[in-house]
Amino acid sequence: MILVTGATGKVGGQAVAQLHWAGADVRALVRDPARADFPEGVEVVRGDLADPASLGPAFAGVSGLFLVWPLPTADTAPAVLDAALAGGVRRVAYVSAWGAADDPDEEPDGILGFHTAIERLLRASPVEWTLLRAGGFAANTLHWADEIRAGDVVHAPYADAGRSLIHEADVAAVGVRALTHEGHASETYHLTGPETLTQAEQVRTIGEALGRDVRFEESPPEVARRAYVAAGLPPSFADGILEAHAELVANPEPVTDTVAEVTGRKARTFAEWARDHAADFGG
Repeated sequence: MILVTGATGKVGGQAVAQLHWAGADVRALVRDPARADFPEGVEVVRGDLADPASLGPAFAGVSGLFLVWPLPTADTAPAVLDAALAGGVRRVAYVSAWGAADDPDEEPDGILGFHTAIERLLRASPVEWTLLRAGGFAANTLHWADEIRAGDVVHAPYADAGRSLIHEADVAAVGVRALTHEGHASETYHLTGPETLTQAEQVRTIGEALGRDVRFEESPPEVARRAYVAAGLPPSFADGILEAHAELVANPEPVTDTVAEVTGRKARTFAEWARDHAADFGG
């Protein structure tokens, strides 16, 4: 039995589907089972990573864990790992982030902070761990969806920030491989898409998927920061995102071949992702 957390999200949902297609016994952890929509045969269990005491039934009899961490801190992670070990978990694939710290003396802030903390917990534990250090998620461009549905212009800072955005299906595929095959224990995989595109190119690619001429228009970083915070992001996360995009103008995100090396299939392009999600942008 393999448990997937964050099962109603983009990556977790792909992990559930791919494990199910592969014939694995899959259990999906959700906060509200009434809102879950999974293929027949997927077991759905209520639980919340913010409340480790709720996780006993979810981890009972589970040997593998596809771990997506949806919380802004790692405060409950030690207790969650204890519950996983008590339930029988022996192998974990953790969806981390490129930039998590390898130096034990480094204590990053924001998003990289909780990823680093959880990675260290796993490294110090008896489980077989595999770290999926993903670069930029293609799905993060969905925050442009409202603007694109409303018109043909996206307003944001750092038009020339270059990212090698990865399709959520590819992140899931690497984790599924690590959980269902030998040879991936203690591996740290840096995952990207197959090409680097600037934000302006990403917007144009989404427009092509929609059959429209959608363009990028530069706006001040402070406007984007206010929007991130208004959407519920902690201010430190908003600052981290904007600082990262500023850095990506001068130093674009690199490209790796890890997806192909692990799965035997080339990583999906951003154009493929945009076509897969055209409906989310009003297409």
